[in-house]
Amino acid sequence: MNVKKLFDVSNKVIILTGAGGLLGTQYAEGLCQAGANIVLADLDFVRCKKQADRLRTKYNIDILPIKLDVTDKESITNLVKETIKRFSRIDVLINNAAFQEGQKERKVEFEEFTLESWNSVISVNMTGVFLCCQEVGKIMKKQKHGIILNIGSIYGLVAADQRIYGKSGLNSSIAYASTKASLINFTRYLASHWRNTGIRVNILSLGGVENNQNHEFIKRYSDKTMLGRMAKKEEYVGAVLFLTSDASSYMTGANVIIDGGWTAW
Repeated sequence: MNVKKLFDVSNKVIILTGAGGLLGTQYAEGLCQAGANIVLADLDFVRCKKQADRLRTKYNIDILPIKLDVTDKESITNLVKETIKRFSRIDVLINNAAFQEGQKERKVEFEEFTLESWNSVISVNMTGVFLCCQEVGKIMKKQKHGIILNIGSIYGLVAADQRIYGKSGLNSSIAYASTKASLINFTRYLASHWRNTGIRVNILSLGGVENNQNHEFIKRYSDKTMLGRMAKKEEYVGAVLFLTSDASSYMTGANVIIDGGWTAW
């Protein structure tokens, strides 16, 4: 057994959607440091381009920034086409892109939640993942190998505790919770569908990340976790490395929960 080899992702071709977001930038940094070739895909191409230039210089690896709208099948087809053109294969897809409404929309009571808001979240968080898996899965099936990692949330497992949010607008909506719950069984379905093809599909369900929220909210949230705090933005990188490497070679259809103990009591 070679432990370093188990976690080795050097030269792997990894597509990361939502690469310009708070956690996407952390995943990209960690995977680049580990030697992977990353396709940074995000609606904000300018941000991805700057990120790619910095990481390319820092780690001397091949990085491809691409503008991606996960709700547009043509955009996803282009993503796959450009990735294959550049790297000739796709080893890993990380479905990290997600949509959360603004604080104003999240203050709206369920009874007044608009169909437009519902559809906006569904189109990114569920349909977007469906389309990405479909297009990338075709390539992986031909290759006879591949890893798909979906990024979920504790609110796909349990209801949001509304007592800690009040009217702050920091709570997740019914649409967000519904998509993250759906994503768990979507992951299981694909793992079953692609059994014995060389494709593994797992989901990583995350707890809340501290990101300049107000002190009262941070305290209320922290009091509900066993570790007594919110996650730091870099604390999920290790799990992503595990789930995109051979260290998780006997894992598929699994939901890995990292939430500071939030759902354990």
